[in-house]
Amino acid sequence: MLLHTSEALVLDVRDLHDRDRIVTFLTRERGKKSGVARGARTRHSRFAGQLQPLAKAQITWFEKEGRDLVRISAAELVRPVHRLQADLEGILLGSYLADHMLQFAQEDESSDLLFRLLDSTLEALLAGADQDVAARYFEAWMLRLCGIFPAPDGCPRCGAALAGRAMLPAHGETLLCLACGGAQGEPGEGGRGLIVTAEALEFLRRIGRWSLPQACRSAPAARTLRQVEEVCGRVRRHFLQHELRSYEVIRQTRAAL
Repeated sequence: MLLHTSEALVLDVRDLHDRDRIVTFLTRERGKKSGVARGARTRHSRFAGQLQPLAKAQITWFEKEGRDLVRISAAELVRPVHRLQADLEGILLGSYLADHMLQFAQEDESSDLLFRLLDSTLEALLAGADQDVAARYFEAWMLRLCGIFPAPDGCPRCGAALAGRAMLPAHGETLLCLACGGAQGEPGEGGRGLIVTAEALEFLRRIGRWSLPQACRSAPAARTLRQVEEVCGRVRRHFLQHELRSYEVIRQTRAAL
């Protein structure tokens, strides 16, 4: 049985039986882990208040070969996230960020870049960063770090610079120039593709050079953020072959307001 201690970001907390909880967390060195916190639901548990979703905590756990779940022996809260979860929008955004990591982060693989992305995004949000800009910044960087959606610098087919508009094919994950992708685009995913504006391309390029606070200081127009959201959503759905449950909740909530 191996003992590990690491700074971690809590991704998900679920009840298990009457006394315990299953906690999924992200570490820099060991990637995504899931473990049982025994007695976490009891009144005087040593875990009380320490395992909040999206909180940063110092977690100690035991691993036994052949078992999927580790045993969490201690957790010490490093950074709470109460401010982010003060309203419905913050709660939904937090769930959306965690959902990405639950889908894309791997177990037992170094996840330093993914850890830094989520950690810095949460830090900026807790400091008051614009939630819409933060969500678009995070989802674009997530796809980039996973090697799914590179920076839109040039057309992969002909090598031409994507200086103006570009095309995202209806069934593809890469932006093409209009000559290679076709000049006609339609908004629906069943159409011939989506024409991406120069403003959206510039935002996608800019996040490679700027931190999230810098991106917030020069935030694009709301219509540009909506198109970045649509582009990233199409690429994500094409790769995963399904939509994130948290994003479906966000869309339903928007429709109801």
